[in-house]
Amino acid sequence: MELKFFDTYDRRVREFLPLEQNKVKMYACGPTVYDYAHIGNLRTYLFEDILKRTLLLNGYDVEHVINITDVGHLVSDGDDGEDKMELGSKRSGMDAWELAQFFTDAFQADLRKLNILPPDIWCKATDHISEQIDFVKELEAKGFTYRLTDGIYFDSQKLKNYGHLARLDIDGLQEGARVEKGERRFLTDFALWKFSPEGETRQMEWESPWGKGFPGWHIECSAMSAKFLGDYFDIHCGGEDHIPVHHTNEIAQTEAARGTRLANFWMHGYFLRLKDDKMSKSSGSFITLQTILDYGFDPLVYRYFLLGSHYRTQISFSWEGLEAAQTSLSRLYELAFEWGAPGEIHRPTLEAIHRDLNDDLAMPKALASLWQMVKSDLDPSQKKATLLEFDKVLGLGIEHWTPQTVNIPAEVEKLVKDRSRARKGKQWQKADEIRDKISSLGYNIKDEGDLTKIVPK
Repeated sequence: MELKFFDTYDRRVREFLPLEQNKVKMYACGPTVYDYAHIGNLRTYLFEDILKRTLLLNGYDVEHVINITDVGHLVSDGDDGEDKMELGSKRSGMDAWELAQFFTDAFQADLRKLNILPPDIWCKATDHISEQIDFVKELEAKGFTYRLTDGIYFDSQKLKNYGHLARLDIDGLQEGARVEKGERRFLTDFALWKFSPEGETRQMEWESPWGKGFPGWHIECSAMSAKFLGDYFDIHCGGEDHIPVHHTNEIAQTEAARGTRLANFWMHGYFLRLKDDKMSKSSGSFITLQTILDYGFDPLVYRYFLLGSHYRTQISFSWEGLEAAQTSLSRLYELAFEWGAPGEIHRPTLEAIHRDLNDDLAMPKALASLWQMVKSDLDPSQKKATLLEFDKVLGLGIEHWTPQTVNIPAEVEKLVKDRSRARKGKQWQKADEIRDKISSLGYNIKDEGDLTKIVPK
């Protein structure tokens, strides 16, 4: 079955074929660990999880790498301002190393709560300083660098294809259009190595051929992805905000040093919005996964909420939307539990779902195919088997879900059975009378299709 993804580099959906038979190498830009991830950040990692699970569904062995940015990401895309880690350290009272570990642990805990598969390799920027220095030395040897008072910079004008990923209009760019130019030769030039400010001791700094300092943000991903996956691998992922700067610069560095665009496919998850604003830490408008838990929602409800939208579509978060997702997911759990033991998979439904997933991860269409099967007259055992197979991609833990135990008095259970018989016999008045009696005993009845739920008042 043909597998197709949207490649941001080519701006089109095209067939995916791995560079090595039966093996896919995939790199995902990880968090800058100076604060908690917000639920918009986590949407990107869920998209990458669905991508990985779809690749596994297609029989590929996936080698998956996620980096941890624990140094070098400055508050400005113009390579000035404070390092986010140093800033977070001042704010929290922890040293930068403690801060990095604390928020790395928090991020990884969020992924586990959302049932996001872990990568094969976690790689930290601070563990790979030598690889980053060597990469800058390669660029220097090939004439792509120049020195300023605050660091070593990449000369973007020397690269003919610079900005292709983001379709930057280089000729039309004016100074200050994206970031302040400062001393740089051109406003799209970027830092490869930053010098420690004179008279200031940073918590994170290293010796280099150019002086004591720390790596730029972009160089870490080029150096670490090449170390673990090679100079040209299958898929590089991230959020849509990485397209114009971070990923553009990753590609530029690697083209200049190694002669490749780093990855065959560049794939990006789109923003989650809060009302009309992008969810971001800098604006202060963000919600963490813990906030969702504090409001009484299971993390997998948020996972299901996100599955309802295509990864290349911006969506707005609302509590009403989350409540609707909770209702839908609860029904799916309850039905699957009621269906009992799985039987034979319903191949037509599974093939339809597989086709949808292989068509650039069309999850909303796949879910529609699933619900069509759920509402059909298929044997319950077939429904259960098909749902469990699809859940290998959904990641909702359906096989292990059990209803909460509620101690229902025998008298109430008998009345519920009597009411069910009355409804089947179309004795509506009798059924209503029994409902009223059940209510007088402190319980409500909820009829949801072919399910009847008993809920204490």
